Amino acid sequence: MKVAISSVGKDENSEISLVSGRANYYLIFEDKKLVKAIKNPFKIGGGGAGFGVAQMLADEKVDLVISGRFGPNMKQALEEKNIKYKEISGISIKEALEKI
Repeated sequence: MKVAISSVGKDENSEISLVSGRANYYLIFEDKKLVKAIKNPFKIGGGGAGFGVAQMLADEKVDLVISGRFGPNMKQALEEKNIKYKEISGISIKEALEKI
């Protein structure tokens, strides 16, 4: 399973970002191993960050996205792409990986 986690930093000791569309980074894990850290190109800018991030993660062939909170647009975009999502906050990326 390929998992993307919104993050405030670029390693697994960072905390999960409370926002999804405007997160600093997305860390991509395969079999709970970090395979890629993406600096979120949609962090700054106009509207539509949720749609852009959902497409970026679909391009990465992600199965599950974890973030502190998802806005309605991002939820809809992920559902359209058949990507599951889960809201988890207040813990590190490493701790979240242990929970899934």
